[in-house]
Amino acid sequence: MSGTGLRAIHRVYPDPVRDATDGQLLDWYSVPDREQPWVRFNFVASLDGAATHEGRAGGLGDAVDQHVFMLLRRHADVILVGAGTVRAEGYAGPLLSEADCRWRLDRGLPAHPAIAIVSGSLDLDPDGAFFAQAPVRPLLLTAASAAAGRRRALARVADIIDAGPEAAEPALIVAALAARGYRNIHSEGGPVLFGTFQAAGLVDELCLTLSPVLAGGTGKRIADGVPEHRLQELELVHILESAGMLLLRYAAAGRRG
Repeated sequence: MSGTGLRAIHRVYPDPVRDATDGQLLDWYSVPDREQPWVRFNFVASLDGAATHEGRAGGLGDAVDQHVFMLLRRHADVILVGAGTVRAEGYAGPLLSEADCRWRLDRGLPAHPAIAIVSGSLDLDPDGAFFAQAPVRPLLLTAASAAAGRRRALARVADIIDAGPEAAEPALIVAALAARGYRNIHSEGGPVLFGTFQAAGLVDELCLTLSPVLAGGTGKRIADGVPEHRLQELELVHILESAGMLLLRYAAAGRRG
């Protein structure tokens, strides 16, 4: 990518483009309709299927993957993550750069997307860095059965939303976010959250970076806890490449962006 200091990103499919610009990348990752709910998941995996290295997804990516990862956040109405991902990856402080925020403001969007955490048990530290440094007041999507004490402690630092009786259910999560105007839902995992959305048939898009490494070990796949079911067809939207790393975009059949 000329002028950025990053390795070049090339589009391989559908129409080859050399040395893509940020503007082109943002256009290629745009969503088809901001007025309808659209659930995008973003993951990185090794060639042998590991979704983490040494306990973190970040160990598999590089600067190019991280750059595209940040660009994807620009399009989001809300960034959705599971509580386990927050505990493992941190997520404290602003999740967008100043340039990202300016880009959003120039297009009539709030400077920073909303942040929503899925936690059926509300097992989060209300005094931790995530809440203390949050750029916007977080939303916590939980189960009606979550302990009252946990609710009281976290209500000081977040808005708590019930999205199911015993667990936060994907359809109710999407409905609750859409009711607040958050239709472009950008999820960064983890595998359990992806698994529940996959089982519910509510994955509109998967952005998957294949890192050209072999991780070995017993690391999780990008989806966890999904019962075996009939194959779900996805359509390939594009393939990007940078020094052997592949950035793949798939959409649910019939819902291409």
